[in-house]
Amino acid sequence: MAGVSTLGIGSGLKLSDILDSLTTAEKQVLAPVSKQQTAATAKLSAYGTLKTAVQGFQTANAKLQEAGLYTQTTTSSTTSAFSADSSGGAVAGKYSISVTRLAQAQTLTSAAQQDVKSPVGGAAASRTLKILSEEGKETRIELTQDQTSLTALRDSINKANAGVSASIIRVSDASYRLSLTATQTGTGHAVKGISVEGDDTLQAFIGFDAAASASGLTQNVAAQNASLTINNVNIESSSNVISDAVEGITLKLNDVTSGNQTLSVVSDSSKAKTAISDWVNAYNSLQDTMASLTKYTPVDAGKDQDTKNGALLGDGTLRIIQTQLKGILANGSGSAIYKTLTQAGITSDPTSGKLKLDGDKLTSALSVKPEAIRDIFVGDGKKSGVATGMANSLGAILNSKGALQSATDSISKKLNQLTDQYNRASKNIDATIARYKTQFTSLDMMMSKLNNTSSYLTQQFDNMTKSDK
Repeated sequence: MAGVSTLGIGSGLKLSDILDSLTTAEKQVLAPVSKQQTAATAKLSAYGTLKTAVQGFQTANAKLQEAGLYTQTTTSSTTSAFSADSSGGAVAGKYSISVTRLAQAQTLTSAAQQDVKSPVGGAAASRTLKILSEEGKETRIELTQDQTSLTALRDSINKANAGVSASIIRVSDASYRLSLTATQTGTGHAVKGISVEGDDTLQAFIGFDAAASASGLTQNVAAQNASLTINNVNIESSSNVISDAVEGITLKLNDVTSGNQTLSVVSDSSKAKTAISDWVNAYNSLQDTMASLTKYTPVDAGKDQDTKNGALLGDGTLRIIQTQLKGILANGSGSAIYKTLTQAGITSDPTSGKLKLDGDKLTSALSVKPEAIRDIFVGDGKKSGVATGMANSLGAILNSKGALQSATDSISKKLNQLTDQYNRASKNIDATIARYKTQFTSLDMMMSKLNNTSSYLTQQFDNMTKSDK
């Protein structure tokens, strides 16, 4: 059967053009469905954009829920022998500190060996290495004869999590020592004893007894606790990082001091101010996103307006989110001193819905009443407080059964239905066009035969006329 490209050759009719016109006419039924698909796809994408913006604001809001943020302090010292980090619980003031001794970890070293891979132990098939800590913890390590070289002992000890780390030290071109160092500083984390059952040779090499004068291992560095005074109060610590001596302060010892040195702790509102500023910016960014998704642009009559408007213009889900957030801003204060955000330097533009931050006013409020600013945002941490209320609302909006997910699921379902509808209609159109094509091809063939018969008969009549003459 002839193809579409040959239609009309036999009949002389413009069948191919007619078929194209019929195809165009049939496909007009797809236009409304296609338009709905485009709108649904745009709406689905818009919900994704809205979700991202809400999540960005949620991240900024979470920082304001940290109660210690508003009473942060910063530290400085008159020496590099120690430094300190402070939290919201630190009390501003000055501390006199003297460090007379640093904490250190115990180090044990073996006798020198010429090869790191040759067995150090005896010929026994197996042996048990026991490591006893000062805390009373005993670690047992089963070893074969192949596991008594320096490298094998190092690897076996490190895998055992025995409170020591093993390494190999090269002391000359053909001389190596096994070194064991306690993983934590302080006398309480030292190794009390090391013994070997079933291999006297290995025992002689790696055995250790803190109470004995002679051992296989030599103690090169004794375990030691840090010793210091804070405001003339004696303190001993197994670690050089001390977090429980002064409330809210983590002290880091780097060296001994020459006499008393001063640690200053002062209030620092910069972190709270930055977090609040970021929160305002994130809220305004969310408002910009919402405005973009709901924009309305008047167009001339007869033109397609859907391409000009926001994909969520008039959307109920977005309106609910806007209403909830505005309500929290108006009524969410949990402070007994500051009743509104305005007292913290934050005002709202009634036209755009955006927030404006007066940095000087916020700085002043944080320096005078940091706890009141904390209460505005944190409240009781459950229901009251702007940041707490926002967190509850945003969590409900973003969870798997929230408004955004429900709206997304609904439009996704609709888009799937439109796709099925489009595919069914397209399949019907293809069948109709195929039927037209078959009919036109048959018509073309029939007209071709009739034309051939007509030509033949005309020729015969002409011949008969000539013969009669």
